[in-house]
Amino acid sequence: MTTSALSGARWLLLDEYTGEVGEPDVTLGVCHDIDGLFADPEPVPPPETFTLLGCDPAGPLLEALRHMGTERAWLPSIALTPVHRPEHRPAKCWTYEHGCTCEEELIDVTVVGRRPSAARDGLVDLDLRGYVRLFPEHGLPEVKPDVMGFRLSALDNEKLGECLDVAGVFRVRPAAPVRPVTLLGFRPEAPLLGAVEGQRITASLIAIQRDGRITGWGGMLSAAVVSARPSRSGDGLLDIALDGGVEEPWLSGAREIFQMWYDGGPAEPNLWARYDRLLRREWLGVAACHRPRGLPDKPAGTTYHLDGRFVTDIDAFYCAVGEAINGPGGYFGSNLDALYDCLFGGWGAARPFRLVWHHSDVARRHLVPGYDRPTHDPRCWRPNVELDDLLEIFSDRGVEVELR
Repeated sequence: MTTSALSGARWLLLDEYTGEVGEPDVTLGVCHDIDGLFADPEPVPPPETFTLLGCDPAGPLLEALRHMGTERAWLPSIALTPVHRPEHRPAKCWTYEHGCTCEEELIDVTVVGRRPSAARDGLVDLDLRGYVRLFPEHGLPEVKPDVMGFRLSALDNEKLGECLDVAGVFRVRPAAPVRPVTLLGFRPEAPLLGAVEGQRITASLIAIQRDGRITGWGGMLSAAVVSARPSRSGDGLLDIALDGGVEEPWLSGAREIFQMWYDGGPAEPNLWARYDRLLRREWLGVAACHRPRGLPDKPAGTTYHLDGRFVTDIDAFYCAVGEAINGPGGYFGSNLDALYDCLFGGWGAARPFRLVWHHSDVARRHLVPGYDRPTHDPRCWRPNVELDDLLEIFSDRGVEVELR
């Protein structure tokens, strides 16, 4: 797909949201640049303090109590599953095998205090330090549900006990800072030909390559116009200031990665290896949204060669396997679920195939047990993905991996 956009345009604004179901998407315009699309992240906030009230601990949580004051008083995750009163179950609560959608998760948790509970003999109150895995798009845990207590469990659903109540989890937290955005050198199309203060823009940001091809998704913008003024980028163009920004800005260093794809994409393998881990994740995002559509998989039985010299973290592995399958800048998953999906076909390789993993000793040294805090966003924190986890997924899908 191509666009006859003005020379040098990098972004297309496409309204996919405000029309009726079945109506075509509406092109709002194209622009040279977007100030605020790339930004450095906010620092990781300090850990919070929570209390499990009237707790009857079990399993790893009970073991952590025996080691308070040491690093062994730590747990990667504690899921809090409400025990609803039957007559007060929320209308939007959906149950599944191990819990319900009202569940909250504490992560990177250290037990820092223990004392007898006033609620009942034999129970304890436990003070914890850690984080709530927050998903603002799913609603923040501000109001505690009307429940009889909480079941406690680990990531693998191992039982950690029960408690009658919790404190510190359900509360109003500071709102994320608003990052204003300005569309620079914007050529509007209807219905933005007369952009006025207060008019709301809801659009997907679609990357445009130098040759005019429309290639990939760059984010979602939802904000109101603050001002529209003539742009120095050219006659008839506007700089439109908005009161908000994209939902999840790209890291500032990702601008260079987008430039690489704007110029046609990586011309040789392992260019991602020059970046730190945060930017490798950005590389994967850009590779995913720029991947060619509609190409047939390479035939079953093909042998692929993975260059493992730079696989020092899990994101490096996804960069490397993407290029092994689909060439420089190729994509073949960016997390375990995505990798598993790619192995079903439609992403460059038909099974069964053979993967020769060169310099696998690098991954053997680095993809080891532990806890992974890969980004500034605690939503992504979880136990490490190990080399054996990857080998198991390949084996389950009938892929032969030869480690060299």
